[in-house]
Amino acid sequence: MVYLITKLTIIPLVKLWVGKVNCIENLPKGAFIVAANHASYMDHLIIAGYIISHLNKKVHFLAKKEHFDNIFKKAWHTYAGAIPLDRQSGGEETLKWAIKALKDGKIIAIHPEGTRSLTGKLQKAKTGVARLALLSKAPVVPIGLIGTFEILPKGKYIPKAKKAIMNIGKPMRFPQYKKINKKILREVTTKIMKEIARLSKQKYDFD
Repeated sequence: MVYLITKLTIIPLVKLWVGKVNCIENLPKGAFIVAANHASYMDHLIIAGYIISHLNKKVHFLAKKEHFDNIFKKAWHTYAGAIPLDRQSGGEETLKWAIKALKDGKIIAIHPEGTRSLTGKLQKAKTGVARLALLSKAPVVPIGLIGTFEILPKGKYIPKAKKAIMNIGKPMRFPQYKKINKKILREVTTKIMKEIARLSKQKYDFD
């Protein structure tokens, strides 16, 4: 019931801040990993809102455990299907859960940068998205968000009356990689981030 009420109320409200969504047909029908740039709390809402509307499936975000540190954050992230990620321990338990969830046909969303950008520009990504993709064999759908930083940057709590754009890329697969090491993880991460950069009209200048 809570899920249905939220779907009928919060999702239409979030869409008031979206001007355009491009290539939503790129979303696969089965399990996949969403990888998107991160500059605002609006990112989660916009991504989840449109995927739920299009596929009628919940999106499970991997969120740092600090997002569960008070009752209000915990309530929202629990509803949204978010999974707490303990970065200090390496997130191995969360990774195992996410791999199983993908094998069960679920959708996992992750912001490779790990935290919101303070400037709106892309930061150097962590390699968790590559590890998840290579271990699960699930496709990665890159998403570029434009304008969410201007709507609700970090430290602000009232969104401005502006419009964001969400560009959805084609699923990325990496069957050519037969093993996993630090070099390969960074290489795959960079490939994903360069596509996110293209979709968000930015540059990714990290290796």
